[in-house]
Amino acid sequence: MNTIVSEKLIRPRSGWQMLTLCLLGILCAAALEILATSQVFNGANGVRGVVIGMGFLVAATSFVGLFGCMAVPPNTARVLVLFGEYRGTVNESGFYWVNPFLSKRKISLRIRNFETGSTNVAEKKNEAGVVIQQKSRTHGRPSKVNDRDGNPIEISAVVVWKVVNTAEAIFEVDDYEDFVQVQSEAALRNLATRHPYDSEDGTVSLRSSTQEIGDQLKLDIQDRLEKAGVDVLEARISHLAYAPEIAAAMLQRQQAHAVVAARAKIVEGAVGMVQQALEHLSRDKIVELDDERRAAMVSNLLVVLCSDRHAQPVVNAGSLYT
Repeated sequence: MNTIVSEKLIRPRSGWQMLTLCLLGILCAAALEILATSQVFNGANGVRGVVIGMGFLVAATSFVGLFGCMAVPPNTARVLVLFGEYRGTVNESGFYWVNPFLSKRKISLRIRNFETGSTNVAEKKNEAGVVIQQKSRTHGRPSKVNDRDGNPIEISAVVVWKVVNTAEAIFEVDDYEDFVQVQSEAALRNLATRHPYDSEDGTVSLRSSTQEIGDQLKLDIQDRLEKAGVDVLEARISHLAYAPEIAAAMLQRQQAHAVVAARAKIVEGAVGMVQQALEHLSRDKIVELDDERRAAMVSNLLVVLCSDRHAQPVVNAGSLYT
């Protein structure tokens, strides 16, 4: 049964001392070889062979020791593994020396971001080993998914993340960068199916509740990446639209809703204005109106105030009852 590997931070010895010793060892080995080929040991072949052997041994040891030197830049870590066994992580910048037989895998601790739907383009080299195409990333393509009401929509998000546990990022998942992208895409699709594109009853929707949707998306992605040693710093919707096949119909529906809402607001305001006018006329005793005249006045005022065109005045030369 596989167990979760816990991150173990270590601080190796300084690499400058060991680098100096290795370089001195190489110089000493060269001096021994020169000494062995000189006339000092003329006739003493046994001693000459020992000196040559010592020179090769010192040179080989010093040369292998150079492979233990490693530099750790800022916001970068080195995961150390010895013959398949995890030995620790170095995340402090500096120049260090470790066991030359340790494999030292480099992993970035910088903050990274990507847009869902984008893909990585690998670096390409020619036969001579010259890079002809740099590593890059394509632009994100919105994901097509149905919202809670079954409407097809296009949606994409920007995710900001960083590695916080190097052991889990290296040993718990196969490729942590690809894992982050795939799980973020899955979390975004799942979130889109749980909420409507737009709502009229005040419920959380993808279009109007941007802050709530972003916070919920961040939590969903973080839950999926918990075992990968990744911390999600931010997640926000970057693109949201109806699918092209229903965009025109949805636009007409939105326009109809807007017209109805505007008409309701106009009627509400017109009723208030008519009420104020009748109260003002009655309070100041400007004119006495019976029920029939009051109803006619209310009707005329509502027509004037609620009409979407300019009212055409009509002069009544007779009485109301003729």
